[in-house]
Amino acid sequence: MATKRTGFFRNAYNAVIAARARQANSYVNGALLMLDDETLRAHGYDRAELRKQPHISSYI
Repeated sequence: MATKRTGFFRNAYNAVIAARARQANSYVNGALLMLDDETLRAHGYDRAELRKQPHISSYI
């Protein structure tokens, strides 16, 4: 059976992409948590669910 193996650089690239995606999601969750409850509900988000996910609080 032949298995498809990925190379070192492909694995490293995929790891960097996954890390950046997690970082972006954390930033967006932090920004969403600064909105009021009514706006979050209007866009389909729940504050309690957003708090459960990793978030970075950014203060302007």
